[in-house]
Order: sequence, then structure tokens, then C-alpha cells
Amino acid sequence: MRSKPDTNEYNSYYEKYIKALPEQDIVNLLEEQAEETRQLVQNLTEQQGLFRYGPHKWSIKEVIGHMTDTERIMGFRLLSIARGDKGMLPGFDENAYVEQTHFDRQPLSELLQQAQNARQSTILLIKSIDEETWTRRGNANGSDVTVRAIAYIIAGHEKHHLGILKERYFSSEDFPRQ
Repeated sequence: MRSKPDTNEYNSYYEKYIKALPEQDIVNLLEEQAEETRQLVQNLTEQQGLFRYGPHKWSIKEVIGHMTDTERIMGFRLLSIARGDKGMLPGFDENAYVEQTHFDRQPLSELLQQAQNARQSTILLIKSIDEETWTRRGNANGSDVTVRAIAYIIAGHEKHHLGILKERYFSSEDFPRQ
């Protein structure tokens, strides 16, 4: 159905996210990712959720919270541009967001539920967008971007962080086993 965006539809910063994705229907991809994230996180203990693979690195809970915050922000951008908003949508400081939220105090099950709810909202929004709107352009964080590109950035961002969880957290010899 909907193919990956062209490189002129987004800031080059997001190239790594979009290139890492398969050429696949975005809704199916987002649904598959939601299930992968659920399976990866649902059986972790609270102690495991607090694990950091190094000093000054986010905990697993903070990574999940960051993924959810980013999805919500990108979802707002997607909605705004899809609805024809011509204003400049602001950026955000991911580290400040994580610092202010205290994700480590929240139960991992609730963080996962928030992530799943945000993803379901994103999927339903994308399903409601017609083909003409799919290539509508707007400005987010000072850069030109299309609705389609934002959808793929959301998927690419999650793929990026799932990879980090697997490679740096769960593969660490210091990761607390159950």
C-alpha cells in the first residue's frame, strides 16, 4: 500500500530510521512492532526495568517511556500536518523529557500499556488518512516533512530503540537475569 518516503520528504537526520525499515505497509509494520515491543518487555521484572548498561544511560523503563513520548509527539505532528496546520511545530529535548518524567517510579506494566495505547492511536490515525493527505507537507522542528515521512519515522525510531535494548541492555553481562 503506502511506500517509504523519498529522501526529500524529511530531514536527513531521520535517514537512519527510514533506511532501516523494510519496504512494507506501514500499518502492518507498526502492528508488528507493537507486538515485538510487548513480547520484549512484558515479562521483565521491576528490577530489570531499572537496569542501565552504563553510567548516565537511560534505564529500560526510561527507554520505553522515551519511545512513548516520541510516538505521542510525532503523532501530534502527523495529525497537525495531516489536518493542514501551516504553523511551525516545535522540537523537544528528549533528555529533559526523560529527566522530568521519573519513569523509573512507574510500574513497567503501566509504561508498556501507555506505549501500546500510543501505538494503537497512531495506527488508527494513519488508517484514517487518505492518499492525498499522505504526501501533505508541514514543518516540524524547523524542517520540512510529509505525513508519510512522520509515519515511517515513528516506526524507524522504535526499531532503533528495540535494537539498542537487545544489543546493549539484554546482551550485557551485567543484565540481571531472573
